[in-house]
Amino acid sequence: MKELLQYLETSYTAYQAVENARELLLSLGFAELKESDIWDISAGGKYFVVRNGSALIAFAVGKERGRGFKIVASHTDSPCLKVKENPIATTDKFQRLNVEPYGGGIWHTFFDRKLRLAGRLVKEDNGVLRAENYVSDFTVVIPSLAIHMQRDVNEKFAPDPQVDLLPLLGMSGKEFGVLLGNPVSYDLYAVCAETPFVFGYGEEFISSPRVDDLVSVYASLRALTAGDSFPGVNVAAFLDNEEIGSRTRQGAGSDFLKNTLERIVCSARAPEANLQRALANSFLISLDNAHSLHPNRPEKCDITNRAVMGGGIAIKNHAGGAYTTDALSSAVIKTLLERAGVKYQTFFNRSDMRSGGTLGAIALGQTGMLSADLGIAQLAMHSAVETFAASDYGELLKGLQAFYAAELDIDGTEIKIF
Repeated sequence: MKELLQYLETSYTAYQAVENARELLLSLGFAELKESDIWDISAGGKYFVVRNGSALIAFAVGKERGRGFKIVASHTDSPCLKVKENPIATTDKFQRLNVEPYGGGIWHTFFDRKLRLAGRLVKEDNGVLRAENYVSDFTVVIPSLAIHMQRDVNEKFAPDPQVDLLPLLGMSGKEFGVLLGNPVSYDLYAVCAETPFVFGYGEEFISSPRVDDLVSVYASLRALTAGDSFPGVNVAAFLDNEEIGSRTRQGAGSDFLKNTLERIVCSARAPEANLQRALANSFLISLDNAHSLHPNRPEKCDITNRAVMGGGIAIKNHAGGAYTTDALSSAVIKTLLERAGVKYQTFFNRSDMRSGGTLGAIALGQTGMLSADLGIAQLAMHSAVETFAASDYGELLKGLQAFYAAELDIDGTEIKIF
């Protein structure tokens, strides 16, 4: 659990999340591939490839690599505040940062908290442009307006992104470019810098920034690297930009996953190796968290399918296609989890509430295969600090390990599970 909390704390943006995952994979014997290189993939090999520094696909090759894939896909980004170009806004002698919302955050939770600048800088060195990750050694804060100046703040408060969300940087008058080492450009974000903590009299709960969706990322990373003997090819895809629709070159709507799977199949050098045949016998888990029943507002949940923290893995369903689970894929997941002794529960949104979406449905537009949406239940989704049950992480890890260890024989609507 200590390693998970460290990952949540230090993976400030998608760039740090991928770099931390990359370092772990290298330490465990995975070989890094480049999209621009020729790939030489061997049976029993372990590999990963990075795109844009913010998305990563890792895979381990078992027997019969063209037979099919078992894929767990999650996302590396979280709601935060993106720093604009020419960001210094001055009021009197105070320097503020001009930012814009990234994703759908609960913005009032970002006030009066320690925030840090993180992301990447692009610098020029002898005619070469080079991107490097960046985390500031200083923090900033978005100060609230006193209640005496907004007497109705507890009745209504809708932060104006251009007015209310600008972090206070300082009073020094230092140029922002100089502060960063004079980059040519940057992708920087003001992100929550709070330290994760355990709470509850039984220490059942964990609160941390970026629970959505880095708990999923870390669990699938650990599950992928846990086993050595398995059929087919196990894949963990960490994709970027889910919070803004996934339609970027490093998101689920891109060709990154499809191209990677195709190159794995092609490397088999067997006449029967074919991407379409492999996808027909593949299964995708779209792994993103679900809303837990809120103890103060239980009426916000479905009346018969309400996920709760501590209830195990949530199997997410939606008639409108926000989640990819259907009866067939749900049956596969339930069978695998029951055989492994893993707790699970079903999740539906209230029928009169709009559902959030995940990257699963978008990824299937590129790689159509059988798929289910799963995740652990959490509170305060998209807050600066979110909460989940420590026990659910253990159930998730066991469930993903069971998925990667299984052999699936998918023949249309008939599925054998070994």
